[in-house]
Amino acid sequence: MTLWTSLEPAAASVDPGGRATVRLRVRNTGDVVDEYRFEPVGNVAPWTTVEPQTLRLFPGTTGEVELTFAPPRTPDAAAGPHPYAVRITPTEYPEAVTVPEGNLTVAPFTEVRAELVPPTVKGRFRGRPRLAIDNVGNTRVTASVAGTDMGDHLGYEFRPGSVQIEPGRAAFVDATLRPRQVIWFGAKEQRPYALTVQRSGAVPLSVDGTFVQRGFLPRWLATAFSLALALGIAFVMIWIAYKPPVNTSAKELPVAAGANTLAPPSVSAPPAPKVDASADPLPEQQTSSAPPKQDDNSDDASGSSGTTSGSQSGSGGTTDSGGSGGPKVTTPVPGAIIIGQASNRCIDVTDAQNGKGKDGTRLQLWDCAGSANQKWVFGKDGTVRSLGLCMDVAWGSKDDGAAIQVANCSGNPAQQFILSEHGDLVNPQANKCVDAKDNGTGNGTKLQLWTCSGTPNQKWRAQ
Repeated sequence: MTLWTSLEPAAASVDPGGRATVRLRVRNTGDVVDEYRFEPVGNVAPWTTVEPQTLRLFPGTTGEVELTFAPPRTPDAAAGPHPYAVRITPTEYPEAVTVPEGNLTVAPFTEVRAELVPPTVKGRFRGRPRLAIDNVGNTRVTASVAGTDMGDHLGYEFRPGSVQIEPGRAAFVDATLRPRQVIWFGAKEQRPYALTVQRSGAVPLSVDGTFVQRGFLPRWLATAFSLALALGIAFVMIWIAYKPPVNTSAKELPVAAGANTLAPPSVSAPPAPKVDASADPLPEQQTSSAPPKQDDNSDDASGSSGTTSGSQSGSGGTTDSGGSGGPKVTTPVPGAIIIGQASNRCIDVTDAQNGKGKDGTRLQLWDCAGSANQKWVFGKDGTVRSLGLCMDVAWGSKDDGAAIQVANCSGNPAQQFILSEHGDLVNPQANKCVDAKDNGTGNGTKLQLWTCSGTPNQKWRAQ
């Protein structure tokens, strides 16, 4: 070897957006004049400069070059130690390459940005904005969301309540705003509010928005209803005031009528016993035993009886085939089916048609049948459950291609899923979507985790 090197210092630290300098001393230990070229290598090479880039040394002499590190204040400059090296190539002996190595530590920094999408929402009973939180720092961030407004007119719900965001990534929180009082009649009202992103040891980040609360019934309808009620009351009052009098001569008629009504009882009193005596019950029994008359139309009677017996035998046959006297009552399975946009098939727990699931069973697409292994309940804790098990990313993986399965519920981040209003079924921990493998649409297509791309095999709806 014809070269001696020394890094001073061998380990250095630097803040993102700042600069740090290291001296590299080089001595020509050969017996000829040589020129050396310097080239930074490693992960930090894009932010490293060497001055000068070439150095010409006589035998036994020593020279110096400066290495300057200037990492950007972006997520690309990840916090933590980064090994670096400088490749030194002699001109006279190019095969005798020397690579001195050192260590550079990049200090962590946090920076979070948030945006409401959309900033203004409208509704009568609720509003549903979405809060996008971007981590533009170089270290992982854990944050929670809270809501406030002047006058405490709104209630707030967030899914999920807290998020973990990797450097350079974004997370979405679905918010639901509910007015504490309903506007039954009248014009809409604007209610400004603020969503606050809270982090441990950091100043909360506030994002302003507006909820436009609409009236349940428009003002013109209330006015029309009031006018109609007033007209109805006026009509009733006019009818009562101007009701025409009723003239009758009933005062004179009762005397004549009384005379006419008193005479017949005295005349018809003798026949009354006769009627009672001739009210023979026997003719009534003969009338009720009219079947002999039906013998004259025996053809019709037999036809109807045949029809009757046929219907009776038919109903008897139906009862026998049914195996019970009444219809079977089936208890509906709670939950919703989740249907894929591309396949129009349901998310299905494989081989669980008996209503029993098994930990570690992978999910698939299958024709929608509404069975228990296709019914899913979206829990308030962010889990999606079926057959007593939770939808789960296998091994808590964040990689593309990770299997989507059911597992025993534990509430860990791998079992958190959000069905967005755009139809994306997202695992917030990985910030990736549930995906039908290889764009498959047929029965038995397996489900996997994949980077969200908005394609039809990543779109779902619950019903």
